[in-house]
Amino acid sequence: MTKKKPDSSQGDERIKIGARIRDCRQKKQLTLEDMATKTGLAKAVLAGIESDETIPPLGTLLRLSKALDVSMAFFFEDEVEMERLSVTRSGERVKVKRRPHHREGEVDYVYESLEPKNPKKHMEPFLVEFQPMETGDMVFMSHEGEEFHFVLEGKLEFRTDDRVEVLFAGDSLYFESEMNHSFRSLETKPAKVLVVVWNRRD
Repeated sequence: MTKKKPDSSQGDERIKIGARIRDCRQKKQLTLEDMATKTGLAKAVLAGIESDETIPPLGTLLRLSKALDVSMAFFFEDEVEMERLSVTRSGERVKVKRRPHHREGEVDYVYESLEPKNPKKHMEPFLVEFQPMETGDMVFMSHEGEEFHFVLEGKLEFRTDDRVEVLFAGDSLYFESEMNHSFRSLETKPAKVLVVVWNRRD
């Protein structure tokens, strides 16, 4: 029997990323203290993620996947099998939504995994909607790897500690993720962006 895929419109309600992280950590006999050391994240943040009280941003997911030695696909797909070629239909995409009032360490944008099937891939493609916000509300983060962003819709601002770039539909950006960085939409609606994260796997 073919496994029925849920509609991506259900958003983060159908997946429990935190529970998967906790189960994987426990199977590998790692403590929260171990994970904090491996990821650089506070134990309180990790506990919030594992209890599904906090929705982690992509950079945090990447750190967690490296610490647990799993692909980011592990967080989005119930049954992951190695495929040399995989097709993800629009109804198979998994959307992770931000909460109305996010807390420390939580995502402040909406993202969808565009390829949740191949656990061995080095590139992680996502469709991301960056929200409009004030400069003071922007959350900066850094992690290993590199990123490519292609703006599909809207007006996107990219900030580092010493640089600001404004991108329009059709513009693209490539940068080293170790740079402290953040994004926001400069319009009243979200900016929609195709994001590919290169997951450096040792």
